Amino acid sequence: MDITIHASFLPHDDPDASLAFYRDTLGFEVRNDVGYGGMRWITIGPADQPGTSIVLYPPDATPGITDDERRTIAEMMAKGTYAGILLATRDLDGTFERVQASGAEVVQEPTEQPYGVRDCAFRDPAGNMVRIQELR
Repeated sequence: MDITIHASFLPHDDPDASLAFYRDTLGFEVRNDVGYGGMRWITIGPADQPGTSIVLYPPDATPGITDDERRTIAEMMAKGTYAGILLATRDLDGTFERVQASGAEVVQEPTEQPYGVRDCAFRDPAGNMVRIQELR
């Protein structure tokens, strides 16, 4: 089989704040920015990985969910327990300093984990957990 990761999805509740975080703070390029019915889907990704993207999407647009489910999703996003992503960098300390300087919510400073990785963690503007591992 020849399967690759093409895109993953992260919810947003403020497209402009999410765009600023992923584009301006993390340095990802914008690949698509589509509005429909007062909502926006923004596709971003690292410039040197054109085949892998993150789609920032409005969770209210998810087909088939109930109003109760929408409320639960909003509550989980606010707590930072709904979605997350794991990124990687060769310069964890420099990346941490840049993201921290942007005002992003720090969850964990760079730490050597007992399971063999060194990483840090932030929440994006929608509350999603963004963990960044150091490439060794």
